[in-house]
Formats: sequence, C-alpha cells, structure tokens
Amino acid sequence: MNILLTGGAGYIGSHTCVALQEQGYSVIVIDNLCNSRAVSLSRVEEITGRPVIFYPLDLCGREGVRSVFKRHHIDAAVHFAGLKSVAESVEKPLTYYQNNIDATLTLCEVMKEHGVKNFVFSSSATVYGNPETVPIKEGAPLAPFNPYGRSKRFIEEILTDLHQSDSSWNIALLRYFNPMGAHPSGRIGEDPSGVPNNLMPYISQVAVGKRPELLVYGDDYPTPDGTGVRDYIHVMDLAEGHVRGLEKTMSGAGLTTYNLGTGKGCSVKEMIAAFEKASGRRIPFKIAGRRPGDVPAYYADPSLAEKELGWRARRGIHEMCADAWRWQSMNPDGYPS
Repeated sequence: MNILLTGGAGYIGSHTCVALQEQGYSVIVIDNLCNSRAVSLSRVEEITGRPVIFYPLDLCGREGVRSVFKRHHIDAAVHFAGLKSVAESVEKPLTYYQNNIDATLTLCEVMKEHGVKNFVFSSSATVYGNPETVPIKEGAPLAPFNPYGRSKRFIEEILTDLHQSDSSWNIALLRYFNPMGAHPSGRIGEDPSGVPNNLMPYISQVAVGKRPELLVYGDDYPTPDGTGVRDYIHVMDLAEGHVRGLEKTMSGAGLTTYNLGTGKGCSVKEMIAAFEKASGRRIPFKIAGRRPGDVPAYYADPSLAEKELGWRARRGIHEMCADAWRWQSMNPDGYPS
C-alpha cells in the first residue's frame, strides 16, 4: 500500500516513515523543508533499506499536490505538515492559520478528487488548553490558548464536518503529548532551527556544549518538586501510534480520536536528572519566572488508544534520554547542511 506522508522529512514524520516502512508500507513524502532537512529521508532509507519517494512541494500548492496523486495510486494520507512553534504562532497568528488550515483543505480536496478517504491527522494535546483535571481524557473540554493549538482544533472541526458530510471518510485524530528521543540508531532525531522551543533538544544542546545552561521556567508550581510536569513520549512510540491509527482508518472505522501519551507525568527536574544519568554530563540550569500560559501538570489518559488500537507507549524516560543523547552526540550540529 502507498501512504502519503505530508511533512514526512520532519522530526515526527521521519520516524513515522521508518515505522511505516518496517510494517511493509511504501511511503511517498511531500515536504516543503521549511523546518526540516531532506537528508533525514536519506537516513530513513539507510535504516530501513527501502526507498522513499520524495517531492519537495508546498502542500498549499494545489497543482503540485494533484501531480503527486496523478503519478501514484495513494491508499491513505498521514498529515504532519504544518507550522509548529507555539511562541511563533502568538507573534504570527495569520501565518499559522493560513498555512496550517489551507494546507489541510488543499490536501482533503485533492484526496476527494481521487477517491482517497483514509486520513490520519497529527493533532496535538494543545487543543485541551489548561485542563480541568489530569490525566486528560479525549472527552475533556477543548480550549486551546494559542494560535498553534487553535489551528489544530479548527482542523479537527473541519475534519469532523467532512466526515459528517460524507461518512465514507475514515479519519483518525491523534492528539499527542510531548515527543522526545530519537531512533536508536542515532541517524535521525530532532534538529530544531535556532533556539529550541522544547525541553529535550535544549537539554541535549547544553549537554553537547552548544548552550551554556538550561532555563527552567518556574519552580513554584504545585507539583512534587515545584517544576512543571509533562507527559513525555518516545518519538518511536508516537510513530508506532500513527501506524496503528492508520490501520484503524483502513479498517473503515469512521471518525475516531485518541490521545497518544504515556499516562505518566515527569517534571523538568526529573528530566534533567534522567538525562544526566543517560549522558554522563552535568546539565547546569537556572530558574527563571513562569511563562504565560504554562500549566502545572499535563499528562494523558491513553487507555482508549490501548483499548481500540492495541497501542501503548513501551519506552521509558531513561530510554528516551539515552536515544536523544546518542542522536545529539553523534550529530552535535544536527543534520549536515
């Protein structure tokens, strides 16, 4: 089967490409490389021993997307492509809404033209906003408080309306929590542009000597050690969750929604200690003030995914840190230019 992977050269996309190929799927990637590198796909080919068909296209360009569908028989799409920085989305909300929503509309319209109606959407736990209780279930209120999260929620609404208008669409909405780690080979991993927005690549860059220290935003939260608690999930567990979500859509499941997380919270200080153990390096850090919008604790109830997809996260924090450090130490400057 041929699976279209949008944003497939990115961090989560490239790992999902590995997981799909290991399950025997053929993968066709569309990626405009605005926050990714094509070399990641060459390394996917090294890992799997299988070719990846790659089109360096912008998903908002309708004719380019149509040309891919004309050249290949596509059975389903897994949609990662989109701008993804929470902080940048606050500064450039119109850019985020236009890019993320328009890309999805274009993809769905071209899929409809070619009779392709199996769709996996890589959503985000940011759609929940500040949760009333944890762990967070799929039925929790949706109240994202930044344009990135709202763009994800709007796309979920669009896809829900699409399914309601035509029940032959099979759509899985996958709300994932905090991905980290890397493929155990150390050949692919997270390679952010500029200053990392996420905790793990920042810690990794401190450990490898690229940055002097880690800023910890707040140590006065009502958590065991005062630092924020998050649900960190290994990127390969997340990738395998997308494969299971794809299998669910291919079975004719209609519209489904699942959390992809471990169901366990880990604090920033716990993460620092785990990474120091995995890397053998000291991670200097400094306490800074809380950031607007940050919440004390945020972790999933992933029981529905285990029940209906037969999926659960298998890798723990120490494996996440060890794999992240292997990637960073083998690639101190990320992917080569």
